[in-house]
Amino acid sequence: MTTVTEHTPQPARCGVTPTLRGYQTALLSSITDHLRQYRKPLVVSPTGSGKTVLFCHLARHYQGRVCILMHRAELIEQTSRALGDTPHGIIQAGRAPNPHARVQLASVQTLVNRLHLYAFDLIIVDEAHHTTARTYQRVMTAYPFAALVGVTATPCRTDGTGLRDAGYTDLILGPSVASLTEQGYLCPAQVYAPSSVDLSGIRTARGDYVRGELAAACDKPSITGNAIEHYRRYADRQPAIAFCVSVAHAEHMAEQFREAGYRAISIDGTMSTLERRQRITALSNGGLHVLTSCDLISEGVDVPVVAAGIMLRPTQSMALWLQQVGRCLRPAQGKLHAVILDHVGNTLRHGLPDAPQQWTLDGETRTRAQRAADDAPVRICLECFRAHVTAAECPYCGFVYPAKPREIEEQPGELSLLDAAWAATKPVMPGMMEEFQAASLADFQRIAEERGYKAGWAYHRWQAKQRRTA
Repeated sequence: MTTVTEHTPQPARCGVTPTLRGYQTALLSSITDHLRQYRKPLVVSPTGSGKTVLFCHLARHYQGRVCILMHRAELIEQTSRALGDTPHGIIQAGRAPNPHARVQLASVQTLVNRLHLYAFDLIIVDEAHHTTARTYQRVMTAYPFAALVGVTATPCRTDGTGLRDAGYTDLILGPSVASLTEQGYLCPAQVYAPSSVDLSGIRTARGDYVRGELAAACDKPSITGNAIEHYRRYADRQPAIAFCVSVAHAEHMAEQFREAGYRAISIDGTMSTLERRQRITALSNGGLHVLTSCDLISEGVDVPVVAAGIMLRPTQSMALWLQQVGRCLRPAQGKLHAVILDHVGNTLRHGLPDAPQQWTLDGETRTRAQRAADDAPVRICLECFRAHVTAAECPYCGFVYPAKPREIEEQPGELSLLDAAWAATKPVMPGMMEEFQAASLADFQRIAEERGYKAGWAYHRWQAKQRRTA
């Protein structure tokens, strides 16, 4: 495994630059070295780190016929723009072929039916965590002597298994999310985790929750109402993507946002490429406030202006969580931070967006106990509801946690009662309804005395409630 770090620090900036950044140059050098040794490297670099720019540079300068393999029309269009005036063909249904171009952008679904028409010396796989799929493997089998480079932000399948079986021999690790954020190449994330959906009884299949059962658990008035209210509170009218469980769930969420006064619409794979492009463009140029999606926006789509991610799909997949969060972390003019509204507890399952990762070609080999020991636990602030690495006080609002452990800190799914309707439909822990109904400083002082808290707790909680209701 090769870890690449940036040799020369560069000034913070927004957007993608036409020249390679320091860490991209180092990654390119490492890829070239591996190819000279007839290795098949898998390059891992976070969403928003400029992987498209990187592999386009590789394709542009490689001495041989190159295929850049992708699975969605949006990725092909994005890569075509990144190649600019570099001559290239596009292998995709409905497109006029250019078989003589040295560089080809190929839809994997189309190429598997035209394998006899092309020959390649290098295959670059974008979103390479899909390489294990049957269509990709058919392409690899058809070109056994071609060099192979994969690029991804998440080098594992949904069930956590690795990609060694996909044909990759080496792992090249790029910079971390924390490093890119510190340098200004990614935006810092402010994560709010105000509540969590009840997943008791939801079965698991292939490493994640069963989709049909999940949809019924997540598309409820209490969750929908919280999502709209928190968007209004923390990211009002800023470009946002809501990640939903199903197409029907996405359509319903868009309808609810529209009824709340926002310009919102859903997007899914049944739409034409033109229609999907128009809806994504509308989010980019201010025509939409909220775009709701099931899976389609989770990978590869580059919309830097997106300021908020509304998480409405619980997942056991670390890969899916990081892909979704990554849609919001790209920098843009005037964008100081990204807002993540996690209504389904994914932060508590997988950690904060900039948490360090331990990637290998063999996937997740640690036990659950080992992961818990290695990963910094996440805490949800009782005052501002932001998620942060466990500490004695909240780094955002300064709230000091009571010295005496409280049951609420061990049940993050019930950390906030945002309205009476939510409280009426959810099982509450002892004491939470009491705090919710407290109407005066004297009420909080009585609660503090009954629980044995310090006197300052009552004043702090009373002041926090006044600020929230002001």
